[in-house]
Amino acid sequence: MRRAMLLAGVLRSARALAPLVRRRAPLTVARHMPATQEEIEAAQLPTNADEEMVKLRHSASHVMALAVKNVFKDEVQVTIGPWIENGYYYDFHKPTGEAITDKDLKRIKKEMDKIIKKDYPIIREVLPREEARQFLLDQGETFKVEVVDNLPDEAEISFYRIGDEWWDLCAGPHLESTGKISPKAVALESVAGAYWRGDENREMLTRIYGTAWPEAWQLKEHKRRMEEAKKRDHRLLGKKLDLFSIQEQAGGGLCFWHPRGARVRGLMEQTWKDLHEKGGYELLYTPHIANVELWKTSGHFDFYADGMFDQMDVEKEQYQLKPMNCPFHCLVFKDQLRSYRDLPYRWAELGTVYRYERSGTLQGLMRVRGFTQDDAHIFCTPDQLEDEIVDVLELTQEILTKFGFTDYELMLSTRPEKAVGSDEIWEKATKALEGALIRKEWKYGVDEGGGAFYGPKIDLKIKDAIGRQWQCSTVQCDFNLPDRFDLNYRNSEGKDERPIMVHRAIFGSLERFFAILLESVGGDLPLWLAPTQLRLLPVTDEARGFCADVAAKAKRRGLRCEVDPGKDRLNKQIRNAEQQRVPLMCVVGEQETSSGRLSVRARGRGDLGKIDVDALFAMLQDVDEMDQLDEGAFEKAPEEKVEA
Repeated sequence: MRRAMLLAGVLRSARALAPLVRRRAPLTVARHMPATQEEIEAAQLPTNADEEMVKLRHSASHVMALAVKNVFKDEVQVTIGPWIENGYYYDFHKPTGEAITDKDLKRIKKEMDKIIKKDYPIIREVLPREEARQFLLDQGETFKVEVVDNLPDEAEISFYRIGDEWWDLCAGPHLESTGKISPKAVALESVAGAYWRGDENREMLTRIYGTAWPEAWQLKEHKRRMEEAKKRDHRLLGKKLDLFSIQEQAGGGLCFWHPRGARVRGLMEQTWKDLHEKGGYELLYTPHIANVELWKTSGHFDFYADGMFDQMDVEKEQYQLKPMNCPFHCLVFKDQLRSYRDLPYRWAELGTVYRYERSGTLQGLMRVRGFTQDDAHIFCTPDQLEDEIVDVLELTQEILTKFGFTDYELMLSTRPEKAVGSDEIWEKATKALEGALIRKEWKYGVDEGGGAFYGPKIDLKIKDAIGRQWQCSTVQCDFNLPDRFDLNYRNSEGKDERPIMVHRAIFGSLERFFAILLESVGGDLPLWLAPTQLRLLPVTDEARGFCADVAAKAKRRGLRCEVDPGKDRLNKQIRNAEQQRVPLMCVVGEQETSSGRLSVRARGRGDLGKIDVDALFAMLQDVDEMDQLDEGAFEKAPEEKVEA
């Protein structure tokens, strides 16, 4: 009865609003198609930072859910379906009949097109909690009942309906009608399995992924970029280039760095350390475990227990693998009396932490259970904060540029409704972050109320070579941990004051940043970072001794040079080096051995010519990229004259 009353109300609302819905303006994120393919590939596709994109993708997910219901009738139960970075998904419970597979996507999409064409109004309706719960129970929607039961008491219980066809428990937002979606700009991508609530002990669901864009050309370009991303998948490149592996025998989500990958990691770490020490930081090393009481003091045990591994018994006490480095840095600060004259303290650590991630969420190096954060914490006074943030942004820019990332998107997140710290300190900290961004002359957006409960923050997303954005660097003010650990310094009047604690990371984690970098360059790491910079290809057995001497000299110069085993013919040696992304190769035969000059071949550019060994080594020590090589320094082979 209640459902009939609701539907009747919705029908009346739909008929009243239909004329208004059809006259609304198109999506604000719509773009005119660029004129050339080059412009399309360089275009910035719209993101969920625009609320209209969120509405579009959320509405498309509901259209997909209705289409699945129409196709499978009562065999399927709808659970949840949010928007995600480039689209949306919906999870379905189908306890009977054949499972939903990729083969079903075509007919589901066909049904979606019909729903879009009918231009149903999408109507929001709010119900009291108990009425909403009873309604869901009457309909047998047990998953939705669980969602309602887990909502805060003050939460509004809203439903969204597509005309009189279908409803769903949902907080929104949505477009005004299904007709606002372009059927040519929507696609279904894949089918996967997922546990309800991510709990492997709960029901197995079928997850359907889709994507939605304002215009068809954007969908086409998105698909092109996704195909390119598949070719660049760091998991495939890691195996192909023998950089790292995930050994299931040891456990999922744990990275094993192979010798070639360890060389790259070592270079990343050394570059990070050198630039931090130059920037006035001091390095710390802290334990991998601590008494669980430390995590209760910090609040992590209360707020992040689900992401922490179980405790271990040590002499009748409970110890915990560390999920964060910050409490350790607080203990170092508290170890002695601090004066305002000593501030700021800048402490950095490449600290390995451990998080309990469910097996279904693990993804190569992008999401692991053990990873190394490039953590740093600054303890300073409010008056020092803006200068310190400027220095952090400068260092961030220097490090990211070194690794080839120069295109950023920044967001300043301000105080949420529930927060610790006084209004005064929040205002000072927010102004300091904003002032630093203004001094850097960087464009940024503002996420009002999007800060952490313990302080405002700046988040920085980097853009890779195929236009994807990645959240890496972050700068966060913290008023919470100094209070929890009772951190103080003596001010100029001899009184105790709380320092402001700044959390900041530039890579985020070494593992994830390495994966992003590897995919961005497609495995072709820059010359300074390549695990092998130069490979010598001996043509004869007599050339091996000369190659060994050259490789030893290169090692003494700090260059990474290796000699091909020589089991294959020269063409195969060259092909192997190309496939392993070795930037430079030198063919070594009788002439090279006798002259001491190497015939150099660059990956992707072919023969460069001949050059003296020491001259080549000096050049390699001075350049970071292949295109910085001075080709004028190479002696070119004379062109053969052709007689008429």
